[in-house]
Amino acid sequence: MSGDKQVGIVLVSHSASVAGAVAELAQGLAGDGVLAPVAAAGGTPDGGLGTSSELIAEAARSVDGGAGVAVLVDLGSAVLTVKALLAEGDELPDGTRLVDAPFVEGAVAAVVTASTGADLDAVEAAAMEAYEYRKV
Repeated sequence: MSGDKQVGIVLVSHSASVAGAVAELAQGLAGDGVLAPVAAAGGTPDGGLGTSSELIAEAARSVDGGAGVAVLVDLGSAVLTVKALLAEGDELPDGTRLVDAPFVEGAVAAVVTASTGADLDAVEAAAMEAYEYRKV
């Protein structure tokens, strides 16, 4: 890790409670050291199910440690919302990247890897490797 720059993680779900629970799980499994900044962006501003570009942008700004922001999402419209924000170009911090990874397993891998001080490419690769995890 160069200086105090660290990759931040944003977890986007259609449900605030799901996003928060996955963030809590990932941080808990990452251990007791210096954890990467993680923010949950779930649901709509009024507490309903859905996605909110405002909540996502706010979460990304809150975890921006200068080394990029990895955004993991749960379902279809969350992907579309993040892609739209990336296309606008000025709503998300520089170096924000949508990561194609399973939501729960990818989040754990991303947080663990980012917490070691790894760069954004390594965080993305670790999260994407979660597609290879087999349960049987």
